[in-house]
Amino acid sequence: ARINCVGGVNADSPTELTSDDIDVAIQALLNANAWTIQDNIEAEDKFGTAPVRAAYIALASTKIQPDLERVDGFIAAAQYPAPMNVLRTEWGSVRNLRFHLSTEGAVLPTSSLNGADVYAITFAGLEAAACVKQDGASAKFIYLPPEIVGGPLAQNCSVGWKMAQVCRIKNDSWVGNLMCTASV
Repeated sequence: ARINCVGGVNADSPTELTSDDIDVAIQALLNANAWTIQDNIEAEDKFGTAPVRAAYIALASTKIQPDLERVDGFIAAAQYPAPMNVLRTEWGSVRNLRFHLSTEGAVLPTSSLNGADVYAITFAGLEAAACVKQDGASAKFIYLPPEIVGGPLAQNCSVGWKMAQVCRIKNDSWVGNLMCTASV
C-alpha cells in the first residue's frame, strides 16, 4: 500500500507526518492480518517510562525525526521500560508502529506538490519479506592462492564470493509506504 500523509498543516501534498496518518498505516496492516514484528515491552515502576505495544516496524529517513517526535502518542526509545532489548536504530514508537531511522531512508527529491522532498516510510509486518535460498546454497567466499592462478611466478591470486539466494516480498499486503514531507 502507498499511503499519502494528509493530516498535517504544512499545506503540501503529502503533508508532514501525523498521528492520524500513522493510524491509517497501522489499520492497513491490521486489516491484512499482518503479524507484529517486535514484542511488547511491559510497564515497570520506573520514573518517566511507558509500556510499549507489540508493534510493526517502520523504516524511515533521519530527516523526519523532528516531525516524528511531535506526533501525538510518540514514545522515545529512551522512555522504554527495558531499553536493553531495543535495536540501535530504533528512535521510538507510536501505538503499534516502532520507528527505525537511518540516513539511508528512502527520499524522493522535489516530489511533493510544492517541490519539497518526499520521505517514504516503509512499514511492514512479520514475514512480509524474506531471503529465499536457492539450490540449498548460501554465500560462499572463494580464494585461490597465487600458486594456483598466478602462473609460474605466482604473481596473482583470485578472491571473490558468490551466493544463490534472493530477497523478495512474500506478502504485498503486509508491507507499504507512508509518504510524507518534512515540516522544517
